[in-house]
Amino acid sequence: MATIKDVAKKAGVSVATVSRAINGKGYVHEDTRKQIDEAIRELNYKPNEVARSLFNKKSRLIGLILPDIRNPFFPELARGVEDEMQEHGFRLIIGNADEKLEKELDYIETFKQNNVIGLISATTNQVLAHYENLSFPLVLLDRTSDEHPSVYANGLDGGRLAAKELVNRGCKRISVLKGPVETQTARDRFKGAVDELYTANVHFDVMTTSFAFQEAEYWAKELFSKYPDTDGVIASNDVVAAAVLHEAHRLGKQIPEELQIIGYDDIPFSQFLYPPLSTIRQPAYEMGREAAKLLIKFMDGKKVENKNILLPVQFIERQTTRKVERND
Repeated sequence: MATIKDVAKKAGVSVATVSRAINGKGYVHEDTRKQIDEAIRELNYKPNEVARSLFNKKSRLIGLILPDIRNPFFPELARGVEDEMQEHGFRLIIGNADEKLEKELDYIETFKQNNVIGLISATTNQVLAHYENLSFPLVLLDRTSDEHPSVYANGLDGGRLAAKELVNRGCKRISVLKGPVETQTARDRFKGAVDELYTANVHFDVMTTSFAFQEAEYWAKELFSKYPDTDGVIASNDVVAAAVLHEAHRLGKQIPEELQIIGYDDIPFSQFLYPPLSTIRQPAYEMGREAAKLLIKFMDGKKVENKNILLPVQFIERQTTRKVERND
């Protein structure tokens, strides 16, 4: 990888002259600037963004905190954020918090040290005191808050949809796998599902789970240990749904004749499971882009009317649910 010294050597000038040309600080003769530009192109030199931000007292760096990058939903969010930010000339620094507060705090300090000018966080922590005194704007992603701007999908509708689709397909003993209690979006999904099941007067059981990738197998085994006769599962997310599907196969259950499963998120591999997973789609990529757009408005000092952006969800019918007979 080429360095600023390589550029200076090829252009026949000092490192200080190259630095002035790159950062627009001080006088550089036009002919010299052309030599430097040509050397940069030939060497494919990429200036260090952190160093430039420190030199210019300006930055194009944005922080993004994800709770668990092993869950394919969160890279989809990140891709949406990154694409929108790159279109506006910003660069992304991503931190994976592993759903641990101490790692989240470490990344916030790292972002401060690297001179970021904005932060998007998909934190799973309910207490947000560590975000109160930041010197740069914050947007929460896939999370809700009365105190901070946020972008999230309609969990209440998602829960209702999942429950309604299982009831319409004849399920009589439904298991609702509730997501982490500290996450408002998980509570919204749960409330939507339970409200619908109460209205339909259908028996259901509840088991509190997590969104964590490494715990999915445990929750799947626990589900069938506690509720072996369940005939419908509303999973906390697609990763847990995939684990439930795997465990159901191991136990010899017929899908969807004996057991129906609905996931949540519609992550890319859901369609490649066997059978393909019916799920509630959250528009992850679009959520990421909307969060980036919102943060850019705050960084630009623009007036923002709607600080909390709610996006719709939809039921994606595949083959872990039975087909509904429709009367034409």
